[in-house]
Formats: sequence, structure tokens, C-alpha cells
Amino acid sequence: MTKTDWQNFFANKVGKCNVLVIGDIMMDRYYYGDVKKFASDAPVPVAKIIKRKSSLGAAANIANNLANLGCKTSVAGFVGDDHNFEILSSQLYESGIDQDGLIATDWPTTTKIRIMSGHVQMFRMDFEDLAPRTEDQFDALKSFVKQRLNDSLDAIVLADYEKGVCTERFCASVIRHAHNHGVPVVVMPYGQQWIKYAQADYVTPNVSKINKILLSPIKTDDDSAAERAGRYIMRKFRIKNVLATRSASGMTLVTENDAFHLPTRVQEVFDSAGAADTVAAVFAMALAGGLKPVDGAYIANLAAGIVLRKSGTYAITRQDVLNELGVI
Repeated sequence: MTKTDWQNFFANKVGKCNVLVIGDIMMDRYYYGDVKKFASDAPVPVAKIIKRKSSLGAAANIANNLANLGCKTSVAGFVGDDHNFEILSSQLYESGIDQDGLIATDWPTTTKIRIMSGHVQMFRMDFEDLAPRTEDQFDALKSFVKQRLNDSLDAIVLADYEKGVCTERFCASVIRHAHNHGVPVVVMPYGQQWIKYAQADYVTPNVSKINKILLSPIKTDDDSAAERAGRYIMRKFRIKNVLATRSASGMTLVTENDAFHLPTRVQEVFDSAGAADTVAAVFAMALAGGLKPVDGAYIANLAAGIVLRKSGTYAITRQDVLNELGVI
């Protein structure tokens, strides 16, 4: 695609894209401090906190990326009735993300609190409860998904971080109903039980996630191994296409008849946090806007390169992508 094509796509298509992100909702909270001494009552470093930051995480971060790009975005999943949800809800509102699909539970809103010294993570605290959600809660989530499909969607992202939403039964329901409406499903996979993503249109794993399901791990810089791994995933788990993120080595898109290897512009990976979220978001935006999968992979690869140069969770913006494309 030419620069004019990309400019027209963002000017005329992206704002009309309607994407639903379903999955595990998280908050990422950071406390930055100076560490200059040890505590007098225990052999631990003391961080004097000088700055705090809260960011949308996991499925909420994917939704934030989509909203920043200009898509009409909804998010669905389970949350708690707590202070972390208040922060999350406020940030979703500020980003213009529809949060009607958030189902309240008695469990805490999944939150990761990180204590940072400069760019070094010293300690992390997790607030979560992985007890199975109830049938009534899943029924409420399914009803919301069906409603949004009836209202018209252009793409769905299933964001799995193994926090309770993406069970095999629920994923099968979402994929089946999406396909009944002609809506493609992009999956952010996790863990080893990928059979629950059967019939999904795309999965977007990084090499680390791929290696957890292979007997022999692959290297990020091996094009042939990335293609073989993609075809293994497609065959074993009945997934239609694979978009593999390979850190500084770029990305590989494996389809039924082709494989495309896209090198990255990144010379040095500063922080990989959130890059996989960005890939899923940008690729879903591309499909929603009617781009060919290889063009979607190209722009997702550029976007991932931007995030790899950032520190901490970073939601891509339309301006970022247009600058990287050289359009403006």
C-alpha cells in the first residue's frame, strides 16, 4: 500500500470500525521511587515513592489501543466492586470505550502493582481471585456479546490471560456466534490449552507463548521455524491463521497457502510490555477496516516496533502509526 492508501484508510475507514474486546480485564499500577537505603527493621531496600501511574491492562489495554487508533470500541469481561475498578472505569470513560459489557463479581478487579526503581522492577503485588465464575455471570457475558453482534461488529478480539474468562466453552460460544454473523475473531492466546480457540480466524502469539506448546522451542530469528510452528498450530488446534510476533526479528503471518516474514525497524528492544496487546489491537483494526491480512500484519508490525521502544504499558495512538508510516 502507498502512503496515500494508508492516509485514506485512517481518514475514511478506521473511524467506522466497530470492535469488541472480550477477555481478562486488568489494571497496571506503577509506583516509581528512589532506592537509596535499606530498612532498619528488615534487610529490604526502601523505595521513596516520587511518582505513580495507572494504566489499563490486558483486554482493557487492547481496547485502549483500538480507541486511541480511532475505532468504536467496546470491552467485556469480569471486574470487582473496588477502588481499582473505579480507576479502571474512569480511564475507560476518558478513552471513550463502551464498558457496558463489564460484569460485576464478588472477586477483586485483577490488578498488578509494580514498585519501580528507574526502569527496574523491584517488586510486584497481584490482586486477583481465579475461582471459577458462575454460570449466571457467563450467561450475562454471552448475552452482551450476542447483543453487540446483533448491533453489528466488524471484528472481535478474544484476550486470554488465564484469569477466568476464556474457558473452552465460552470461547467456542463466542467464535460460533461471531462466525454466524460473518465477524472475524482474533485471539490473544495464553497457556497451553489452545484447543479452546478452535476455528478462530487468527491467533497472535509471541515466540515465548509458542514455545510453551512445542516439544522443541524455536528461536526468534528463524523464519523457517516460525512458519513450521505456525502450521503446527493451525493443524493441531484447528486454527485458521497464525500471526507470530518475534520481538526484534519482526513478525510472521502464516495462512493456508502462504507465509509472510516482516522484519522490524527496531534496533533495540527497550521493553516488551504491552507489545502483544498492540499487535492484537492493530491487526483487529486492520481486519475491521477491510485490509488484506498481510497489510494488517505489516501495520501491526510497525506498531509493535513503536511499543518495544517504550517503557511500561503503552497504548499506541493513530499519530504514532501515521508518523511511523511516514504519512505525516
